[in-house]
Amino acid sequence: MNDIRRTILWVIFGFSMVLLWDKWQLHNGNKATFFPSATEVTAPAPAGGASSAAGAASVPSSSSVPVAAAAAQGASSVPGQPAPAAAPAARERVQVTTDVYRLTFDSEGGSLTHAELLKHADMADKARNFLLLDESAQRVYVAQTGLIGGNFPTHKTPMTVVPGPRELKDGQDELSIRFESPDLGGLKLAKTWTIKRGVYDIAVKHEVVNTGTAAVSPQLYFQLVRDGNKPPGESSFYSTFTGPAVYTEAKKYQKIEFKDIENGKVDIPKDSPNGYVAMVQHYFATAWLLADGTQRELFTRKVDTNLYSVGMLTSLGAIEPGASKTVDARLFAGPQVETMMEKLYPGLELVKDYGWLTILSKPLYWLLDQLHKLLNNWGWSIVALVLLLKIAFYWLNAKAYASMAKMKAINPKIMEMRERLKDKPQQMQQEMMRIYREEKVNPMGGCFPIMVQIPVFIALYWVLLSSVEMRNAPWIGWIHDLSAPDPFFILPLLMTLSSLLQTALNPAPPDPLQAKMMWFMPLIFSVMFFFFPAGLVLYWLTNNILSIAQQWLINTRMGVPPQFNLPSFK
Repeated sequence: MNDIRRTILWVIFGFSMVLLWDKWQLHNGNKATFFPSATEVTAPAPAGGASSAAGAASVPSSSSVPVAAAAAQGASSVPGQPAPAAAPAARERVQVTTDVYRLTFDSEGGSLTHAELLKHADMADKARNFLLLDESAQRVYVAQTGLIGGNFPTHKTPMTVVPGPRELKDGQDELSIRFESPDLGGLKLAKTWTIKRGVYDIAVKHEVVNTGTAAVSPQLYFQLVRDGNKPPGESSFYSTFTGPAVYTEAKKYQKIEFKDIENGKVDIPKDSPNGYVAMVQHYFATAWLLADGTQRELFTRKVDTNLYSVGMLTSLGAIEPGASKTVDARLFAGPQVETMMEKLYPGLELVKDYGWLTILSKPLYWLLDQLHKLLNNWGWSIVALVLLLKIAFYWLNAKAYASMAKMKAINPKIMEMRERLKDKPQQMQQEMMRIYREEKVNPMGGCFPIMVQIPVFIALYWVLLSSVEMRNAPWIGWIHDLSAPDPFFILPLLMTLSSLLQTALNPAPPDPLQAKMMWFMPLIFSVMFFFFPAGLVLYWLTNNILSIAQQWLINTRMGVPPQFNLPSFK
């Protein structure tokens, strides 16, 4: 073996460099190499007067919000031109307030164009509420529905708002707002949004009445439209996904990058009797939900420059004159609380993306949530979870640290031998293997136990990075938000010191260059932690402290005290 300690060095710090490389790539506008990363599109926001999307496969679009729904079948008869726009005086913005929402609806199409989450503060300005949906010069992110298959009411049709309460009062459990369209193409569409107390799924009932003299077969579309910009306040030092997503039982959860829509490389099931479409960003998501068994046609589309949609179509079948059809749907618009989303729709919790380690991340999140129920503090819950993991891996770590201690004990003998045989590399290698054999030291003994644990701690990294519960959650003293960097850099500094102390406890490689790397790499890795959320730094710091305590104890028992001699950097 050619200096097996190089393997141990990379096992300890390999994950560090992978993270550093991925974040450096993202910081420079490239795609992350190793971890499921964000689609970070930084094209300019669409202008207020963007042109409409034309074509037979397009849902009518707006002069202010160009929108289209792509469906090769069923939508081919949709006219390319938008429906007549409402007169400025007739267009109405209706604001509705509940205990968790402040919503704004547009009477043009009865669309939801503004959603403030009253229980979640804005990251940049804590005095403001977090704004999820918005239609402004800076951002476009809206939820729309309408009918296609003829000159029918769409999200561009002027509608009448039925008078009613606009605020959920104490003692009330739900609030409704109803929009009614005029007769278009022999159809009338009534759209009723019902918001219930304390929940983030909004019921949307569509009542379609045939007022004509012939049977018609319209399709109802549901779509989410947003620009491709990175959400405000997102960090450049770690990656999270932003973009559309589709879930079906056939293909499960699929993230869709904006640039794949741009390049026509989206591969999703065209038809499905189940599933949902969603727009996902860090901590929050929106999704259109239809009852299972309702056949739907899924689509994505580039609407205009830096503007994209994801949606689904469902056929209403033939509606005879004087008859009506009703379709119930739900719009989820809120935080990615895993336990809440699991109850709303099968697979909806997957919008909280753990990547390839979901099988480990989900039970870790469950355990973290149970600890929070006991401790009622997310910071201490993180500390407790890491402590439980260290207990679970205690004997595995003990074997690794014992092997490292033996390596450290024979290090002076190895160094003397290398110096003596530095001009005879083959003999040096043979002599090194003889020393390992005589001292009963396995150079790989400290490597394998650590490698086994790495996936668990990567999974915990994604749990903490993805969990909206960390957002604005305090720990102690100066840490008021576990999802934001430490304002005084105390935790990152402690993290750096603990990394250096851990390096002192590890056996130093005989190669001087490798010895220098062992001291440089913790410093390089620690730079990232100055910009990481405090919750992530707390998790890593706790892990370091517990590892140091166990390693120190084992080294002392084996008569190998820590040495703090720094290598020469000449």
